Amino acid sequence: MIESTISVVDSRSLLALFGECDQHLRRIRDSLGVSITVGDGRIHVSGPEPAVLQATEVLEQLQLCAECNGAVSGDDVGRVLTGVRNGQAPGGAEALNVFRAGKQVRPRTPGQATYLEAVRNNEIVFCYGPAGTGKTYLAVAAAVAALKLERIRKIVLVRPAVEAGESLGFLPGDLQAKINPYLRPLNDALNEMMDYDLIRSYTEADLIEVIPLAYMRGRTLNEAFIILDEAQNTTVPQMKMFLTRMGFGSKIVVSGDVTQIDLPPRARSGLIDALSRFREIEGVAAVKLTAADIVRHRLVQKIVDAYEERRKKRRK
Repeated sequence: MIESTISVVDSRSLLALFGECDQHLRRIRDSLGVSITVGDGRIHVSGPEPAVLQATEVLEQLQLCAECNGAVSGDDVGRVLTGVRNGQAPGGAEALNVFRAGKQVRPRTPGQATYLEAVRNNEIVFCYGPAGTGKTYLAVAAAVAALKLERIRKIVLVRPAVEAGESLGFLPGDLQAKINPYLRPLNDALNEMMDYDLIRSYTEADLIEVIPLAYMRGRTLNEAFIILDEAQNTTVPQMKMFLTRMGFGSKIVVSGDVTQIDLPPRARSGLIDALSRFREIEGVAAVKLTAADIVRHRLVQKIVDAYEERRKKRRK
């Protein structure tokens, strides 16, 4: 017996997810033979491990449906139940098994499925798109799954601390305390897939590193899964330095949003430069995610669309 928990986004989505008189909830519970309760802002699923994994995936897919459409129909429940039982995901991609009990990570859109397929089949993958499309989260999930299967020996999560600039010295604490806020998004994704004690033991054993980009200089990493997040904020020399850290048996994923560049006006983004430079090299892939791949709160997609519309008008 295991238990899985799912964060509840808001009460309206929860009502849509459970259905009138909890009819959707009863159908999921009876179909998969699990116990489902709600408390402390979370949905708790308990039962045999295979059933809990399936029920968790069903609830997560239906929660996304509720957030995007404002409602969940009986047909939606039946379709998702059938798909999860048959091991289906958008685009036919397989689920990623991570360390946290009762947790599987699946692509939720065709674009995300294309992204994971590119990661599976290439040694270097560039992924770019707006906030909320799962660029970082799916890359971390792929890395954790590879570590669990012992396909790699370590995970290295990297992020530039561009926002700090010269003000870094004025922040309180030692150097690690100063850079921790810039690494927080990577740690958040990692915490979704591994228990705290396991993360700590793997970090102490040097199996997981979460570091700023500057710490990569002079290294060669063999049999590692290396992720560069917020890559739009690297310069061209920084991107070259990062990519040339790759050793034998390693895989690199570079993610970013080319519409949110925080570099000085005359500095060229290393991500934009790389996207134009490496497209024809075998073993390197570039995947573009769009607003259609956003899997956060439904308003995130509307916010992205609003900014994109304004940007298009300025071009005219």
